[in-house]
Amino acid sequence: MIIDGVDFPGGQHCETTAAGALLRHGGLDLSEAMLFGLGEGLGFIYWDAKSMDVPFLGGRSKPGMIVRTLADRLGLALEVRETGSPAKAWRDVVTEIDAGRPVGLQLDSYHLEYFSSKVHFGGHVVAMRGYDDTDAYLVDTAQQGGLVRTSLASLAQARAARGPMTARHLSFTLTVPSGRPALGDVIRAAVRGNAQTFLGPPIANLGHRGIAAAAKRIVTWPDRAADPARDLPVAAMLMERGGTGGALFRNLYRDFLAQCLTIVDDPHLRDAHEMYAAIAPLWTDVATLIESTGRSGRREPLLRASALLSELATREHEAMRTLATFATG
Repeated sequence: MIIDGVDFPGGQHCETTAAGALLRHGGLDLSEAMLFGLGEGLGFIYWDAKSMDVPFLGGRSKPGMIVRTLADRLGLALEVRETGSPAKAWRDVVTEIDAGRPVGLQLDSYHLEYFSSKVHFGGHVVAMRGYDDTDAYLVDTAQQGGLVRTSLASLAQARAARGPMTARHLSFTLTVPSGRPALGDVIRAAVRGNAQTFLGPPIANLGHRGIAAAAKRIVTWPDRAADPARDLPVAAMLMERGGTGGALFRNLYRDFLAQCLTIVDDPHLRDAHEMYAAIAPLWTDVATLIESTGRSGRREPLLRASALLSELATREHEAMRTLATFATG
């Protein structure tokens, strides 16, 4: 059983790609940047643990929150299922597919056979559009192939994986109602929510405070990395090409703000868009400098990355304050 018309061409980030595929099939076609912004996806986390080769710089909300926030903002019917039983988890999915409804899945991408990069990531999200006796048919990002397939055995492994950011065989469906809130109102609410979260992080490694913390700590990375020549370029790659849309999701948010301006003409919104248009390339510069230190062994590029991160903490704080003014104006 394979459902026709389930795709999201050109998707860059896994969760927005999966959500976009489900919503397009349901009759709501929004750009990936709009999905990301309305889902209040922009964020920052400096995530460190003893088991990690180097800390992780994340640029978005935690897995699953974009879909949940989108459903809340747009009045979508979201049904989420989690279970410790692999058999029940499979029945949940098959029931929806057989009824003609594509399903979102959260899983560990390490086990998916079409993934060329074998790194455990338990927060990966795909849309499932069908299955047969041997394979599952999925929608993933353009980087991973778009319309792809993996064996049922590998899908079961991916859904059953345990570790950081994993879920218990999580699946979800999205249903588009006949009536939805005015998009201009949704934009203001989403911008307000994202700005408040970013400006008032509960702990020091999140939001603008997290960027400032990263500026101080990043200079220690070569000393703690088991293999700086390997670990620092990987960290840089994840910032630019790890499903972020480039510049640690700042490209996507810049484009979201640009699209908002076609719906809501507001001077604060225009100012914030210009700020993020200038901010995004600086994140790409940070990634390039991290990679340069890893490949060359010289610390000078990492010192420059630290200075840029300090500047970015200030710039993003200002941009989000501007967006908070727009959202409440």
